[in-house]
Amino acid sequence: MKIVLNIALIVLVFSSCQNVKYPEPPENLLPKEKFIQVLADAYVANASRSRSVNNRILRTNGIQLDSLLYNKHQVDSLSFAESNAYYASNLDGYTDIILKVQKLLTEKKARIDSLSKPGSEKGNQKEDSTQYTSFQKSKEGQLTDPVQDDEEE
Repeated sequence: MKIVLNIALIVLVFSSCQNVKYPEPPENLLPKEKFIQVLADAYVANASRSRSVNNRILRTNGIQLDSLLYNKHQVDSLSFAESNAYYASNLDGYTDIILKVQKLLTEKKARIDSLSKPGSEKGNQKEDSTQYTSFQKSKEGQLTDPVQDDEEE
């Protein structure tokens, strides 16, 4: 009797999972390429909040990064949220979108990094801010010229 009940339960579980319905596309669905652009800029905005920009400064100056993002791409928050929910309902498709966002951000980073290297297109020669600079102390305890530490490779 237990075997029959277990088999019936297994059949019931597998048969109930076959009718998965995906949501209908919203009326204001963002095209996939535009959605990728907005999502990439959203990741940059979120990263800037957590790393280089003090949130308190943004708030005191009345700057809302989300509003700037939506204005730049001429979308509203509802269409972005509905588009995100629609695209996220298909895991394989959303994975492709995230991979394209990652590729776009990697290309942007490479372009920005190339501008800060000597001999770049713009001739803008900035020091690499990611390297650690230390100071040497003289015998009297005074700080002397900075010494650039070599990166270990």
